[in-house]
Amino acid sequence: MSDSLIAPPAIDPRVFRDTLGHYASGITVVSAIADGEPVGFTCQSFYSVSVDPPLVSFSVMRTSTTYPRIAAGGRFTVNVLAHDQHHISNQFARKGTDKWAGIAWRPARSGNPVIDATLMWVDCEAWAEYEAGDHLVIIGRVVEMSSPEWHTGSPLLYFKGGYRHLQELAG
Repeated sequence: MSDSLIAPPAIDPRVFRDTLGHYASGITVVSAIADGEPVGFTCQSFYSVSVDPPLVSFSVMRTSTTYPRIAAGGRFTVNVLAHDQHHISNQFARKGTDKWAGIAWRPARSGNPVIDATLMWVDCEAWAEYEAGDHLVIIGRVVEMSSPEWHTGSPLLYFKGGYRHLQELAG
């Protein structure tokens, strides 16, 4: 019997999540304007895809109620949170609240919200969307981004179920 016919062992979802939690990731807020108001959600699955053309990607749960509103407009901004913005991450992760209460932002040229004092941001046009299990993988073409002067500070990281900060290595 071929090894390819043997069913792999079942993967426990909690153990899978805990295992992947050992990979540190940045935290973002994906935002847009929908029906004349800002919308957004916290997302830790974000990465660059291509330099030519300039593409980025993020993943979102298929059950998200915010993402369909963003997708309808065909544009979005990814705001990479700075080390001291864990309260923003928490606020945008909650359901049923005013996620924008007390959040200072300015519009990108597209009108999409750019959150003040983030580490960096990219404004995108939707490029592609793929189904991937219980998530959607979204690819966006970058049409505007933060200037080099914007990039100060350190990122907010997520590791082993909690927020973390970078620490410089000694000598």
